Amino acid sequence: MATATMTPENGDEIVTVDGSRYKMAQEGLARIYVPLSGGDKKERQNGGGGPAIDGHPQQVFYNPIQQFNRDLSILAIKAYGTDLMQKRKEAFMQKKEQFASKKRKRKEERQIKKAHEPCHPTSESEPTDADIAQEVASEKVGEIITENSEAVEVERPAKVDKRTEGEDAATAITGHVLRLAGDTEDATPADTEPIPQRGQRPAESSSAQSAQSPTVQPPDIRILDALSATGLRALRYAHELPFGVSVTANDLLAAATESIRRNVALNGLTDKIAVTQSDALAHMYTVVAKDLTAAAEVAAAPGFRNHEKGAPRYKCSDKYDVIDLDPYGTGANFFDAAVQSVRSDGGLLCVTCTDAGVWASQGYPEKCFALYGGVPMKGAQSHEAGLRIVLHALSSSAARYGLTITPLLSLSIDFYCRVFVTVNRSPANVKFLAGKTMVSYNCDQGCGAWTTQPLLRTHSHPNKNGSGTFFKYTFATGPTAEPRCEHCDSKTHLAGPMYAGPIHQADFVQRILDDLPSVDTSIYGTTHRIRGMLQTALEEIVEPQATLHRSHSAAKASGETWQKAAVTAVTLSQSDDDALAAIDPAPFFFLPTNLAKALHCATPGEDPIRGALLLLGYQVTRSHCRPGSIKTDAPWSVLWDVMRAFVRQKAPIKRESIKPNTAAYRLLRIEEKEKEEAEAATVANESPEVLEPKPDVTTNAYGERQNIVFDEQLGRQLGRSGEKLVRYQLNPRENWGPMNRAKGQ
Repeated sequence: MATATMTPENGDEIVTVDGSRYKMAQEGLARIYVPLSGGDKKERQNGGGGPAIDGHPQQVFYNPIQQFNRDLSILAIKAYGTDLMQKRKEAFMQKKEQFASKKRKRKEERQIKKAHEPCHPTSESEPTDADIAQEVASEKVGEIITENSEAVEVERPAKVDKRTEGEDAATAITGHVLRLAGDTEDATPADTEPIPQRGQRPAESSSAQSAQSPTVQPPDIRILDALSATGLRALRYAHELPFGVSVTANDLLAAATESIRRNVALNGLTDKIAVTQSDALAHMYTVVAKDLTAAAEVAAAPGFRNHEKGAPRYKCSDKYDVIDLDPYGTGANFFDAAVQSVRSDGGLLCVTCTDAGVWASQGYPEKCFALYGGVPMKGAQSHEAGLRIVLHALSSSAARYGLTITPLLSLSIDFYCRVFVTVNRSPANVKFLAGKTMVSYNCDQGCGAWTTQPLLRTHSHPNKNGSGTFFKYTFATGPTAEPRCEHCDSKTHLAGPMYAGPIHQADFVQRILDDLPSVDTSIYGTTHRIRGMLQTALEEIVEPQATLHRSHSAAKASGETWQKAAVTAVTLSQSDDDALAAIDPAPFFFLPTNLAKALHCATPGEDPIRGALLLLGYQVTRSHCRPGSIKTDAPWSVLWDVMRAFVRQKAPIKRESIKPNTAAYRLLRIEEKEKEEAEAATVANESPEVLEPKPDVTTNAYGERQNIVFDEQLGRQLGRSGEKLVRYQLNPRENWGPMNRAKGQ
């Protein structure tokens, strides 16, 4: 066993283990050794040093800046896993009730048969609880559905331990094995393999194996930390998730895997974490290959297709329930392997891309297309568009294999993005992808207006029998914009393709928020920021279908004002089919500052603009990507009507300062106003009556003309929860960023 000595250095805890020096770092419940070099230049050039942390050069990459990422990931996986366990438990109990009902029915049939044949008692014995448990376990093991010669995985619980012929078990969803009948056989856990099998706890030594109970409980959730570095993320998952987990910490570098093993031993988690040294792609593709090979062997066995008794059954897949990709730079090169090696019945992918300079800037459009298959968007909304470009790359990778993704939470954070998506096998739902993919025409040099263009149109039609709907997929008419902006006549630029559907799921975000009050802030140091950002993300969701609490006519009949009815708008519940085809009606935000800049006028406050749009019946939210942002389903023609009304009512400008043929000149429609004033002056000379100025009107959300009123009080109520939230993070220290890559990575 390595000996350790501790020495203080600049207030840091420095540990010497077997002659090597380490700095101790703690995050959450996990502690890790951060390797330090002696500072020798030649040593660092040979791989002995990496990016410095608090003055100490690192051998293995550890970035404390991303604690927010890790805290959020733990809470997200916790919300996902808890919900998954509940669903599996409900499915198990439903299946158990079905078998109990069958048991009662068989018993009644035997009693009836015995009553009619008293002299000939039946030799059939009544099924015991063990028989039912065996039947339940057999049903829940899983099956293969062959479609176009492809093996399709269905949901099933974890694999149970090996048993003798007379022994079986009912596998509860919580992962506990209930041994109900028959003689038991000691089950000795196998040695740690490169890919731990479902139902096994990874072990690091034979002594640890012998100390385990013969009835080892299989884990509820299997997690892959594909690019583990120091192993901190894997350690925190094993420490802090409230259900049984089996974590595989993988890294390509020998130095990294040695560091992970030291940290695993330091935290006493050798029974929960398996350490593997492999290329992440090779590791994930190995999982896919093993799964396909097992499926093919079972499908080719005699009697499988005819469901004959005794025919082999496909055992539980060794795919992961959760895969976490946190690379240095882009994660695009791992997308193909990840979507295949995560469970296709709702498995969770957690993806980080730290190359915001590629997917959210105008400097490298060719590189963005090469990595993600899309061109970035110019302007303030570039980070929001970048999220959709990353999601498009993920969804395209999944669609090749008949898989669909559902974004649960997509955030642009500091210098990176973090997305959480579930993966499901559904070749039918893949057809919706083209209709949920769009390009954008962006007037970035003029007024900032944008127009979206779907690649396909998805139309829903009711079935002839009146039950449900069916969809037609047709070519989209294009283009939806001219080469020059219709509002200011400036050039427009193309961006995309990108994902057009909703990027958050409200129920998932709300589950994380509901769990935050029970979180220990001493463990999750970024809790306040998580609460603020998630609350903002929850509020920024603009529903695809919204209507008034009452219809316009009903509001008039009851005497309720149209403005008040607009404020009480509620969202209609969508059918599952409509949700599959839903697109986000407000994919990007705008900044009132930029609108004022285009008009050369004073910047309007956020509250007056929000109040005016709410009174017009439009949905108004903010974006988590940028302070001062506004998202709305109001068209740009309405936004410019509102801005012209603001200039006229609140912030008059000098017309002579606006040059002709500029964007501001066209947006303010100065030429049209001059003609109107000339005509009004002519009429005034002919008639001494004073003419009333025309009111500022625009088209509301219901296709009617309505006056524009700036209600600041109404706009101020938006998003006011009564709690002070840290919605947007300020850089906590100088040179806040991703740091340099560790040596050798």
